[in-house]
Amino acid sequence: MPPASPLRGIALLVAAVLCFVLLDSTSKSLSQHWPVSLVVWIRYSVHLALMTILLAPRHGLRLIATRRPGLQVLRALCLLVTSWFIVAALARMPLAETTAIIFTAPLLVTLLARFMLGEQVSALRWLAVGIGFAGVLVMVRPDSAALPAAGIALAFIGACGFALYQVLTRTLSPTERPLTLLYYTALVGTAGMTVALPWYWGGPIPNAPQMLLMLAMGCLGGLGHFLLIRAFSLAPASLLSPILYVQLAWATLIGWLLFDQLPDPARLAGITIIAAAGVLTAVDARRRPT
Repeated sequence: MPPASPLRGIALLVAAVLCFVLLDSTSKSLSQHWPVSLVVWIRYSVHLALMTILLAPRHGLRLIATRRPGLQVLRALCLLVTSWFIVAALARMPLAETTAIIFTAPLLVTLLARFMLGEQVSALRWLAVGIGFAGVLVMVRPDSAALPAAGIALAFIGACGFALYQVLTRTLSPTERPLTLLYYTALVGTAGMTVALPWYWGGPIPNAPQMLLMLAMGCLGGLGHFLLIRAFSLAPASLLSPILYVQLAWATLIGWLLFDQLPDPARLAGITIIAAAGVLTAVDARRRPT
């Protein structure tokens, strides 16, 4: 266990969420020209290849050794479904708004943890859930230049899948190694998308720049998860959890710089409300551990 270093943990987490925003940006760009399923398959297969090459020589079969294989596979399938719906949403919606809807997942975790895990939920946490969903309504208000309904639905389904993935992660974490959890997500995701490959892609072959972007997706995903694991090994989760919402700021900035998509003031207000609700949830978790 590395010695605690909160400032270094915060820096690594900020870098990790930047990797995730760049990963989503690359996925968004590629999904304009290639099937969503192909983009997701490459995202997972490159991630799996990198983990296998870098970690298998040292860890061997310990990478797949698990006490609960069924839950491992179910958790990984939840993330695969989440990834597909997020990429499909990104193909239709701006980066910042899509990211904000995905960040309702921690609020959904509150609901799932109450009914699936029997956790007690404080009044402050319920208030945060209400505030967060109010932020969503502000952001997707019907009287504006509307976000596409299909994109909103896809992003919200992705958020639901991500929430279930987080609950299953919470269930498995006490008995499973972090690298094993990470490896199963790459392994199951790659296997699932590979089996379905003939149904969603029959060519053509991507050109060199597109192939580099596709390889970058896997590298960004692998690097982001590695930095995330390192960050949480250097600083407590109660300190780092609110900082995850820096990803919304990154998504707004990158969406503006790369895609010229800057949310209008009302959508920025909705994004800010969702972030505030998430931070409130994280602060309550620190004050009242579940």
